[in-house]
Amino acid sequence: MTSIAPFSPSVSTVPESASRGERDVALWLFGCAAMIFLMVMIGGGTRLTESGLSITEWQPIAGVIPPLSDADWTREFDHYKAIPQYRAIHASMTLAEFKTIFCWEYVHRLWGRLIGVAFAVPFLWFLWTRRLAWSLAPKLAVLFVLGGLQGALGWYMVRSGLADRIEVSQYRLVAHLLAAVALYIAILWVALDLGFPRMSGHAAPPTVRRALTSLLVLALITLAAGGFVAGLRAGYLYNTFPLMNGYVVPPDYATANPWYLNPFESLAAAQFDHRVLAELTWLGAMATWLWSLRLDLPPALRNSIHVMAAIVTLQLSLGIATLVLVVPLPLAVAHQAGALLLVTAILVPRHAARDRKIDGSPRPAL
Repeated sequence: MTSIAPFSPSVSTVPESASRGERDVALWLFGCAAMIFLMVMIGGGTRLTESGLSITEWQPIAGVIPPLSDADWTREFDHYKAIPQYRAIHASMTLAEFKTIFCWEYVHRLWGRLIGVAFAVPFLWFLWTRRLAWSLAPKLAVLFVLGGLQGALGWYMVRSGLADRIEVSQYRLVAHLLAAVALYIAILWVALDLGFPRMSGHAAPPTVRRALTSLLVLALITLAAGGFVAGLRAGYLYNTFPLMNGYVVPPDYATANPWYLNPFESLAAAQFDHRVLAELTWLGAMATWLWSLRLDLPPALRNSIHVMAAIVTLQLSLGIATLVLVVPLPLAVAHQAGALLLVTAILVPRHAARDRKIDGSPRPAL
């Protein structure tokens, strides 16, 4: 993974602290990251309630205004009735029920637009008032463009379910999810750089940095596998733990042709792979935590690893509960939020471990 290192504090043998302007920029970016975190939760709820195809047009500007009259609602409902999902799943849906799923998707799209405003307006203000380093501006501008492209990717995902399918493509769904997570990580990393530039009294061992980087990659792969479980609705079968209806490996694991598509197209394989990856992530995090207890680490890094161990255990528990209770909406949304919270909980100690030595040697790349 490539480092995002837009801010390089001057070398010094004493601890540094962020300037007032840098703290203000960091708080703004933390706020944007929090909005993306909530966006992922809203997106999870939209998916779980089968609401994502309720708005069949992409109108970035006009779409801000929801239906205001009975005629507007009827027109939107008629558009939804024309797609395969309505005919296959929701043929008995009433207008009142349609309004519910429409509101999920409307809030999802509106929140995405609000994130764009919350990023663009302060960004221009910080540039105008010279509180933002010019070296940082191009990188943040790229992140803003990527955020806009994420909206286009969302529409590309929705389009896959409007003609020949009753649901969106699981491949496009995972791409949309991972793009949001990548944007979240990038913004959060820059915010941590600006908000916490203080150098530690001694550097973390390189092995700690490598372990946390590997753990972050594993958590992201697990998250992607969870996206395929959601996209295939694979959480509604094999609702037992630790075995899958008495099997270690489900008998219908390999149903896709060719065989290498099983993790992405077989329901049993998608759920099995996600289970195994989640367990490996938990084992890796706990092993890292136990190992860290024996090391001489900076307090901030040690404490953040403690938090990581608690959150990975919480996330595993949420996943098991979501599975055995057959995917109740509140638990399922909490589990999706927990995935991003876990990524955060690994990213924070990984950032703390990157502090350069007080002798002035450069900070290691992510």
